[in-house]
Amino acid sequence: MILSGKEPAEKILEKCRNTAKKLNIKPVLAVVLVGDDPASHIYVNKKKKTAEKYGVETRVHIMPENTPEPELLKLVEKLNKDNTIDGFIVQLPLPRHINQNKVIEAIDPKKDVDGFHPINIGKVFLDIIDEKTFIPATPYGIIELLNYYSVPIEGKKAVVIGRSTIVGKPVAALLLNKNATVTICHSRTKNLKKQIKDADIVVVAVGKPEMINGSMVKKGSYIIDAGTSRIEGKIVGDVNFESVKLKGAHCTPNPGGVGPMTIAMLLKNTFKAAEIRGLQ
Repeated sequence: MILSGKEPAEKILEKCRNTAKKLNIKPVLAVVLVGDDPASHIYVNKKKKTAEKYGVETRVHIMPENTPEPELLKLVEKLNKDNTIDGFIVQLPLPRHINQNKVIEAIDPKKDVDGFHPINIGKVFLDIIDEKTFIPATPYGIIELLNYYSVPIEGKKAVVIGRSTIVGKPVAALLLNKNATVTICHSRTKNLKKQIKDADIVVVAVGKPEMINGSMVKKGSYIIDAGTSRIEGKIVGDVNFESVKLKGAHCTPNPGGVGPMTIAMLLKNTFKAAEIRGLQ
């Protein structure tokens, strides 16, 4: 089975748009983009295009690569206080001279629709997610993708490859919250192939092109490819899709799998932020 993210993403966003119409609200999302990273510009354009399709106004703030950290923090504070926007994100990665964690911590948790602020991440790890919690978009999208295809999680062995705070750690926490038995693997893990071979669910997000192939997975397992690399202008995932599919595993395409779900959950968080603001 191909675990496409296109159909579930469209259904989620259509539901959000219908709810917003009933409540007579038009969400506003701001995006801050620092630097000239081509991939980041492509991602921001995709977010903007999808947002506008589903009735979310977007305001993009583009800053040069050499923007001083205090200047970026000043913009973050301005967006925190701007009552005309519901949520905003600072597109990652940031240039090396900027402390990424400092910027994330400066974002108002109530407007943190990317879900990276320590308060939102903390609620995910403590499993005290409430109606005001913003779950990180990519991990949230992965869980919703599994739910859409009725993938059993409780009691299953899940292997997460990659320990980033953006994907690896939070998706491991979400899987654990759903009673999976979770193993996090990384560059120091021994016998990685055995870990993958024994897994019912594999989530990989390391940015190493096609590091997972059919010989490494078991038949009937679910392989979620959240890795992205660019080779000669083409997007390549961490999974050799055709090889894994031939083995009889269920796999997300890349592009077209996790990507659409990430954008959908970012916008779902934005719709939620608008609803919360409308009730205040």
